[in-house]
Order: sequence, then C-alpha cells, then structure tokens
Amino acid sequence: MKRLFLLLFTLATFSSLAQTAKRNEIFQMLIKPAKGSLKMDGKLDEAAWLEAAKVSDFVMCNPTDTLCSNVRTDVRMTYDDKYLYISAECFLKEQSRYVVESLKRDFSFGINDNFLVFIDTFDDKTTGFSFGANAAGAQWDGQMSEGAKVNLNWDNKWESSTSYNKESWIWEAAIPFKSIRYKNNSTRWGINFSRLDLQAKEKSAWAPVPRQFPTASLAYSGVLLWETPPPAPKQNISVIPYVLSGVTSNYETQDPTSFRKQIGGDVKVALSSSMNMDLTINPDFSQVDVDRQQTNLDRFELFYPEKRQFFIENSDLFDGFGTETIRPFFSRRIGLALNTRTGIYEQTPITYGARVSGKLTNDWRIGLLNVQSQRIDDKGVPTQNYSMVALQRKLFARSNIGIFMINKQSFIDTELQRQNGFAEFNRNIGVEYNLASSNNFWTGKIFYYQSISPDAKANNFAHAASLAYKDNNWIMSWKHQWVGDSYNPEVGYVPRVNYTNINPEVGKIFYPKSKTSSLFYAQIRLNSLSFWNNSGGLTDNTTYVALEGKMKDQSSFSAFHGYDYVRLLYDFDPTRMGNIPEKKGSEHTWRSVGFGYISSPIKLFTYSVTSRFGGYYGNGNRTGITGELGYRFQPHVGISVALDYNDIWGVEVPVAQADGSTKKIISASEFWIVRPKVDITFTNKLFFTTFFQLNQQTKNMNLNARLQWRYKPASDLFLVYTDNYLPENFHIRNRSIVLKLNYWLNL
Repeated sequence: MKRLFLLLFTLATFSSLAQTAKRNEIFQMLIKPAKGSLKMDGKLDEAAWLEAAKVSDFVMCNPTDTLCSNVRTDVRMTYDDKYLYISAECFLKEQSRYVVESLKRDFSFGINDNFLVFIDTFDDKTTGFSFGANAAGAQWDGQMSEGAKVNLNWDNKWESSTSYNKESWIWEAAIPFKSIRYKNNSTRWGINFSRLDLQAKEKSAWAPVPRQFPTASLAYSGVLLWETPPPAPKQNISVIPYVLSGVTSNYETQDPTSFRKQIGGDVKVALSSSMNMDLTINPDFSQVDVDRQQTNLDRFELFYPEKRQFFIENSDLFDGFGTETIRPFFSRRIGLALNTRTGIYEQTPITYGARVSGKLTNDWRIGLLNVQSQRIDDKGVPTQNYSMVALQRKLFARSNIGIFMINKQSFIDTELQRQNGFAEFNRNIGVEYNLASSNNFWTGKIFYYQSISPDAKANNFAHAASLAYKDNNWIMSWKHQWVGDSYNPEVGYVPRVNYTNINPEVGKIFYPKSKTSSLFYAQIRLNSLSFWNNSGGLTDNTTYVALEGKMKDQSSFSAFHGYDYVRLLYDFDPTRMGNIPEKKGSEHTWRSVGFGYISSPIKLFTYSVTSRFGGYYGNGNRTGITGELGYRFQPHVGISVALDYNDIWGVEVPVAQADGSTKKIISASEFWIVRPKVDITFTNKLFFTTFFQLNQQTKNMNLNARLQWRYKPASDLFLVYTDNYLPENFHIRNRSIVLKLNYWLNL
C-alpha cells in the first residue's frame, strides 16, 4: 500500500509539470498536390518543383541558437496519390567542399554533412519518422519514439537521389505513403528539417531548437498543413520472403559439417492507417551486424542492443519500459534459453512470431507480441513461447502512462528439461508513467513492476523514479531504484537485484561569449551513485566530477576524477580471466582519473583516445586505454583500428593456508581487444564490411565479412563469412558462410 501511495503521489507531482502548447506553432508550411510528374534524379528541373511549397530561412542551432544560419538550405515538398516528395538544396560555404564518412546507410549523424527531415505524422510530439541523406547520397531512415529518439534499425521502402554542383548538393526523395503510418483525413502534421554542415561548423533547423537539445526533438517541430488531406491509407500488405544456403563447421566439437537450406520470411499488414501487424515464419538473422565486443571488468552482465528487423517497428512499445538497468522486456532474450544448471544461454531457433503495434486513437497505443521458439532435445531445452501485451495512454502535451504483461511459457515434458532448471512459466506485470514537458526541459519516469513464477517469493518487485531538468545553463537530475531480492523477469535485462540506490546529479553548462572562440560549449558535472542492500548495508558508491566539452569543429574532450567503494556480494575475479577471486564481503576503495579526446571528423585522418588510471580491487592498480585510428578515402573506403588495453597489477587476494594463517597472493593481468575494420561502399547500394576482433579476455578471435547488395529498395542479397579462432595458436574453432536473398514485395 505504501508503494502504491508513493507511486500515485509522484505521478501527481510529475503531472503538474506537463504543459500542452506547441512551441513552434508559427512555423507553418502549406503543402499542395504536385502539378505534374517527378523523377528522382537529384535534379529540380520539373515544373512540379517550381510550384511546390518551399522554405529557406533556417535558424542556427549550434554553436549558437539565436542567429540565422550562415549556409542557405532550400526545402520543397509536394505529393501525389502515392508519394510524399521532399527535396533539399544545401548550399556550400566553400565550393565543392563537403564531409562524409561513406556511402553506407544510416550513417553517424555527427561526422557527416547531412540533411534530415523529422515527420510527426500524428502531431503528438512523441512518435514519427525520419528520412534523409548525407552529402554523398547515403540514405538515412528511422522510426522515432520518446520525442527525439531515432531507431535506425528500422528499414522501409523509399527512393532518393543526390546530385552535385560547385555551389550546392541536392537531395530528392519519394517516400511512399504505404511506408509510413498516419491518421486518415489528417490535414496537420508536425515537421522539422535539420542541416549539419561541418565545413561551416554549424547545425541549423527550419523550426528553431534550443542548442541543448537535438534537432530531432519533436517538441520543437513546426507545422505541415495539407491543402487537401493525404491519400486515404489503402490496403497495404508487404511480403518479404528469403531463401538461404549455408555451411557451418565446428572444429572444437568435431561435429560433421552442417549444410543449411532454409526458407522463411516476414509479412507486414497495415490493419489500419496507424496499426501494423508483423508476422515472421522461420526467421533468420545471420545478416545482422556483428556486435562490437567489449572488455567486461564489471561484476554484472553487459548490454547489447537489439538489431533484428522483426523486433524494430514500434519497439518502444515493448522495450521502452524501464531504465538502462531495469528492463522488464529485452527482445534479445527471445531465442535464448537459460540453462540454470550450467549457467549457459542456449541459442534456439524461432519457429514463428507475430506483432501488432500502433495507435488505436490519437491518445491510445497498443502493442501485442507472440513468439515461439523450437525445442532442442539433446540439450534439454523445451519449446518456449514469449508473449507480451502493452497499452499506452498519452497524457498532457507529451507524457504517457503505460501498463504491460509479459509471459514466458516453457512446455516441459522431459526430466532433463526439469534438471536444467526451466520453470513452467515466468510472468511480469507493471505500470509506468513517463513525463515529457512540452518544452523538453523536464523529463521523468516512475514505475512499479512485479514478477510471477511458480516458486514466487516475497519481494518480487522493482520500483524506480527519476526527474531531470535541463536548460541552456543547468543539468539537474534525481534517480532512485528499489529492487527486491526475488524480482526475476526472465525476458528482461536486470543485472542485479536486492538493492536500493539513489543517483543525484548536477551540472553547469558554459557557452563562450566570444563569437570567435573555437569552443562550442563545456560542462562540469558532479554525480554520485550509491547502492544499499535491502537490509540497509552500503554495498557500492561511485562519485565523480567530470569536465566535458565540444569544439566548433566537432572535436570533443573529457576528464574525470572519481572515488569508488565496493563491498562484494559474492566471490569475484576482477580480471574475469580465471584468477583467484576476491572474497564475498571484502571491502575495496580506490580513486581514479581519466582523460579523453575525439578528433574533428572534418579531417580525413581521425583518432580518439579515452583513458583511465588509478586504483582497483584488492589494493591493486588498473590502467585502461581505448583508442581508435581511422582514415577514409572519401566517400568509398573507410579503414579503422580500435584498441582496448587493460593492465591490472598488484591485486591482493587473501588466501587461507592449511596452518590457519592467511597469505596474500599478488596477481597481475594484461590483455587487449583489437578491432580492425574495413568498410567499402562501392555505391549507396553495394557495401562490403570486414570486421576482425581479437579478445584476449574471452580468448577468441572473430572474423566477420559481409557483402550487401541492395538490388531494389529494401531488397537485399547478403554474403556473410564468419570465423572464430583460438588466439594462442590460430586454430580454427568454427567457421560458417551464408548466402541469403530477400525481396520486398508490396501487394
């Protein structure tokens, strides 16, 4: 009862901060039907463009947000019964000079000259779509959520072309109305246009956005008014079949070489103008980008984001619940079965999946998911079914309240499955409120979750709340969490349980007064994170002060000084390399300092370095250095090598002797992660990537090479080659090669 009262009280407090006014209401663009046909060739020579709606007066967002842009951008929009047309002519400060990383899709925003459009089709200042390109014509597309987040793993069917002259580069795009979701008979959308010009050292937007926020902030979008409503959404069914052939060899287990012949696919069905159903049968995700390996010196599991296309659309309705360390739903758990006897996740193929997601009305959103995985008899893994239902209600200007239920059902019918610890079911229910003020200055969250299992015990809950304020000068936030020792969301990501923590932060942002200064901004932050077990004992504290800054050429710097205290909850090897562990209950304190620098992306040769020096567990010391060197032959070839180096020495571990005495064992470890990478973008439709990773901590070398040919919009041919080796002797552990073809067909 006390927890529920706390939740309702905090919700009422948060709600008082919400406002409803649209910030940039006066920025309006009237779009009219096209008078004639348009060809996507990057040339604006058709009569339809001459009569299209046009805006030109962009406002600088940084390095200052009070001046007009120094570089001119002309944007035009029109439409017909099938397509929304957008063009942008981006004039250059210096003739024929622009900065791009490559021709690869979904490029990194801050290191490419680019033009982007953010479309709020429901004018709710929360969800939408983004399209654009860099100055070399590489496409960008993503689905928007939470007011400013752009999920670039979203992919859909559309066309664009780019052309060049000495004074400007021109981008022209045709976006099928079938590829986006919007309300029937709507005549008002939210919209904004963003331009980044690294040579001119400025970012600008049509509707002004304060410099502390990204230009993707839908809270600051302008208004797109339709002379006549866009065409009524028609039946929209997309079928995306694939065929696959592959070979896999496991040299460690000496299993016979396995040959894969597989077919499957996805189906997308527009149930309404704002509701979509995704179906998948026998899906394969072999073409998904390989994860960038990380050094794990933490006591808890690392997080890797979802990249599989089936789980992407409206993903915020499912995995948007929770925080970074309390996620009740984490789609990467689907297809992984945890054997509690061995502590190993067994990868299991997905048989089928279905998702329904979107808007019921302008204020209500719903998400439904059901996925079934296959059983593996020889490993004692049962058939498992994963399902989730989520309902979200918009409140005030941009806030919302949501509820969910998650169910994982295991169909257990053998003794081996029971021995491996698979429970018949695991469920999780929860309620969550998300605050987002109309001006984006205030954000917050509060939730209460509860897990349900056959052996359910008390304290099977998780609660957290946060409130943050950010304006042009100050950053202030408060976060707290309370997780019971029996909270167990098997389809979630919760690295630790049985704790209460608080995390206050305050920061000051400094902008130079001189317009000639090369500094864009600097900020200093003080942050403290403390953990207590639910018996009231302090187990962790990290307190640090950090200085961060960015220059007008997009280079950045950082420095910190920190203090750490840890009382171990269990035996732990701080190197994670099989050394003698520090004992449960032992206490450790240390201080550390660190420095970092990222060079300007304007240069063809780029580099970055971050470092950490100081104490460590067991009165030891740790030096950690991460660096990356890169060179690009603009825009077709990018070569980089990244290095993670850790040197840990002088770690004392008390070990009991046979005579009852205690001896201190001194240990040391030195290890690397080396990550060379070659990206070749022959065109904006043909890509080749080779990624090699040597990880001494996990004693593995991985080579992943991927060729992708986008032969038609959203239709691809992939050739993927993967090797894993032992680093000591280069003996092959396993090897695979896969050829996959998919085709996007709109019915």
